[in-house]
Amino acid sequence: MLFVTLPHLNLEFLKTLKAFATILRDPGQTDSIFDIVEGFRNSEAFRLAVDYIKTKPGNAEIIAERYTAPVPVVDELITYPADSLGYAYAKAMKAGNFDPEFYRQVTVEDDISYVMLRMRQTHDIWHTITDFGTDTVGELGLQAFSLAQTHLPLPVILISGGLLKTLLKSPQDLDGLLDRLAAGYRIGAKAKPFLAQKWEEGWDKPLETWREELGVEVMPVYQP
Repeated sequence: MLFVTLPHLNLEFLKTLKAFATILRDPGQTDSIFDIVEGFRNSEAFRLAVDYIKTKPGNAEIIAERYTAPVPVVDELITYPADSLGYAYAKAMKAGNFDPEFYRQVTVEDDISYVMLRMRQTHDIWHTITDFGTDTVGELGLQAFSLAQTHLPLPVILISGGLLKTLLKSPQDLDGLLDRLAAGYRIGAKAKPFLAQKWEEGWDKPLETWREELGVEVMPVYQP
């Protein structure tokens, strides 16, 4: 058994290390992010994280249901009321020229693969609800939020890489990054589970109503 499993684990580990090195050089390489997730897919850390996720209200039910929704049509959502989640999401997607289906597809075979897919499908919705930007600091702030909510391995890896790169290349930005990480984790720990939400059935609900219902704190302003 050792000679069967060890090479497989080594290949996954090497692939993950290569992807991590790529992310350190260029945080915008989304393919490398997906490689990291898939490298941990069969790990005990990922299984334990999914077990943790399922202890939170509503998560186990949506995972068992395998709930998904059609890819959002941005041109339709931009016609929604200006205070709605749909409009805010569409406006952000258009402003950033983002593709709602940017992610690598996942075949849902079990709870782990479902969580992988749903996290990818809703990533930009999480940005909209939390008000974390899509620059590097904003992305890492959202990863801290996600870590509090899910305990998944990816946020730990991305945050570690972001801290290391900032420390080595732009240490003057470290305090600002740490502030966003602390805010993201605190807000994520207090908010209701995002994974349990069927966002796509409430595009017309006001964004502020979503935030109030989920207990999402207003993002504090960073003051150096």
